[in-house]
Amino acid sequence: MTKTITVITNMYPSKQHPTFGVFVKNQVEALRSEGYQVDVIAITDPRGGKGNALKKYGIWALKNLVYLITKGKKTDAVHVHYVFPSGLFGMLYKKIFKTNMIVTAHGGDIDKMARISPVTHLMTKNIIKNADTTIAVGNQLYDTIHQEFNAPESKLELLNMGVDRSVFKPYDRSNTRQKFNISEDENVLLYVGNMIEQKGLLDLVESVDLLKQEGAFEHSCLYMIGANKSPAFFTRLQEEISKRKLDDVVRYVGTKNQKELAEWMSASDAFVLPSHIEGFGLVALEAMSCGTPVIASRTGGLPYLLDQQSGHLIEPKNPASLAEGIRTVLSDPSYREKLRENGFKKAAENDQERVIQKLKQLYFPNGG
Repeated sequence: MTKTITVITNMYPSKQHPTFGVFVKNQVEALRSEGYQVDVIAITDPRGGKGNALKKYGIWALKNLVYLITKGKKTDAVHVHYVFPSGLFGMLYKKIFKTNMIVTAHGGDIDKMARISPVTHLMTKNIIKNADTTIAVGNQLYDTIHQEFNAPESKLELLNMGVDRSVFKPYDRSNTRQKFNISEDENVLLYVGNMIEQKGLLDLVESVDLLKQEGAFEHSCLYMIGANKSPAFFTRLQEEISKRKLDDVVRYVGTKNQKELAEWMSASDAFVLPSHIEGFGLVALEAMSCGTPVIASRTGGLPYLLDQQSGHLIEPKNPASLAEGIRTVLSDPSYREKLRENGFKKAAENDQERVIQKLKQLYFPNGG
């Protein structure tokens, strides 16, 4: 009999927002390919605003309760993504049906959401206490959950989301550049992620300005891809680009599907992730899987991911350090090749298939 896994998440992609929590969808599809029935109860709208948040979370809560009443008894394992608030619904399966409950902490739920108030901190701690296993996607996150939230190591697992190497793989550089109308002699710097302040985008723009003033950004361009989750910040970012007269070298190209992202990564000379907070940094691993050298902040799981010279680390919230990192990587072809080779090996070590096999053991310790 086919086993049913219920996935509860407040991030999941839709046709309108194809990259919103796409890493959760990738995992869901991989589990389905293993023969499991996977039902997803998710929020698929990334837009903020108090009114919109109340509406989408209210509808999501109602869907969770209806599913719990009508199909909850048939759930063999429940997997919650983002500790709070998703874990509140997961605990109902645990308490009512004694269902095995797995919780994946992605970073923002621990570093931001749990710190909004004493109430969210307490609820987060309670969810972790009730989970059969809490998965941390990065080393620093693992340590925080263990030390601050008192999770015993016997109930903790260090496991990232894994990279789908059937999608994120090297594409021909010349072909992808021709497709995106990029000249062969242009130095391409790429950012992929949500267009929000915590990703260090203002630092990134300032670093490009510093390089341009030095004459170190000639024949170069920064391309940014990602969802506009915060219109107010996006407007501020555009104003900053214009104020610094960088419109000719900084270009926002919207959102892309995963194959297009892999092509953009393959067309780029370097990938940059200047985050202030980052649980693991899966997008950096995806770039590495495409053979693209990575420049990223020394924060969250990124130092562990980029160790052994798999990428170039810079200091977070430090435009000068970021500019130096970009200059170093773009100006040295042999160094880029070294990062490319080491990063590609690191991606192979973090293949999604390995993650799925581990998840199956966590869902069904007795086999299934």
